[in-house]
Amino acid sequence: MDADAFVEQVNSACATELERLGSEKALIATTDAELETTRVLKEAILVEQRAKATFEAWVVDESDENARAAFERTASQEDDHAERIITRLKNIDSEESEYLNNHPDPEADAVHRELRALETTQERVAAGMVGRPLVSSRTLLQTINFFINEADESTADLFRTIRAETDAAVMDGAMLLETVCETDTEKHQAEAAAISIIETAYKEYAQTLDEMGLDPRPLC
Repeated sequence: MDADAFVEQVNSACATELERLGSEKALIATTDAELETTRVLKEAILVEQRAKATFEAWVVDESDENARAAFERTASQEDDHAERIITRLKNIDSEESEYLNNHPDPEADAVHRELRALETTQERVAAGMVGRPLVSSRTLLQTINFFINEADESTADLFRTIRAETDAAVMDGAMLLETVCETDTEKHQAEAAAISIIETAYKEYAQTLDEMGLDPRPLC
């Protein structure tokens, strides 16, 4: 399996979903239209905390040594992301930041319920380390834009760094798939898992907007 080709295939298969997940409506969906700094930071923290919990759970029962090490690194990175955002939130809302810091395992959303139900190594790597960060990158871009519009360049820079690290994780995951996918069946399972997690993220996004009376399709 070629790592670059795998990422390209997933991007191509989910081009419409990823484009819409990266639209200006992304934060409207994640914050329930509460577009203010505290809520945007809180939702960003929850994203990182859910990911950390998922990867920590995988570490416990993962038999592939390379995958287990990758899951440990990813859990650590997600924890670091959450801590950095919590530190930023503390300057604005110390009570909320303290609560999130003391409750680091929020309820799983649809994406993480699906991720935690995966059992094979190749599906976990593909969905968790390729599909999931492809989605996260789109939301992070809109988070960056939010803070640019708020004239908060420091926080925008924080999320630029987090987004760069998230984007790098995609290729790390794709390269790991080269070693954990030994058969054509495993390769197909991996691709299907990555695509499915993006589709799940999009369905949740579209449903949230629909409940608000908004069309998930971009304005032309």
